[in-house]
Parts: sequence; structure tokens; C-alpha cells
Amino acid sequence: MVVQTELSEAEIDRVFHALAISTRRDILRRTIEREQSVSTLASDYEMSFAAVQKHVAVLEEAGLIVKRAEGRERLVRANPEMIARARALLARYEELWRARIARLDDLLAEPASDNSNEGM
Repeated sequence: MVVQTELSEAEIDRVFHALAISTRRDILRRTIEREQSVSTLASDYEMSFAAVQKHVAVLEEAGLIVKRAEGRERLVRANPEMIARARALLARYEELWRARIARLDDLLAEPASDNSNEGM
């Protein structure tokens, strides 16, 4: 079995869109801790059940959570594979920026050339 690690541009857009709202980040955090029903999730927010369902749908579309039916309930849990893929993307961005900062530090650490004797 081959596990895809690179996210497509569309997947990246969906992940960042999903994580742009604090309620969705909180839902993701809660579903990492344990699987929960949508109604249990909704009971902790000052918004309608339908609004929470929409947040769950955005997270599900991004692949960050997985929803399953158990009887009449819809249970939600985090998708560790997609979270790992998103984390790997962020790690690559971090490496890129750290390398750029290191190059800038190197440039700033170089001794300034002495141009005061030019033209004499």
C-alpha cells in the first residue's frame, strides 16, 4: 500500500480554509481527543446545530475528519493521515523560512567591505 504524502493544491486550499475558523479548529481538537457525535459537538457552541453541521462538513471535505453513521447518530473523529500530511506541508514551509532566515543571518554577519580607501 502506497500512502500519498504530497497534498494537491486543491487539498492545500481546503485544509487552510477549514483551519481558518476557530470553531473548526476546536472541533478538530475535540475529535482528536475522542470520537464524538455531531449533536455532542453542537451542544458546546452558541450556534445552531445546522451551523455546527456546516463546520463539520467543511472539515470533512478537507479530509481532516471522518464521519460515520452509528444508528441515528453521526459520529465524527479526526483523520490522523490527513493531519499528518498537513503537518508535513507546514514542516516544509518552516524549513523553507528557516533556510531563508539563515541565509539572511549569514549575509548580515559578513564583515562590511571597507570602501573608505577607494579613489585614493
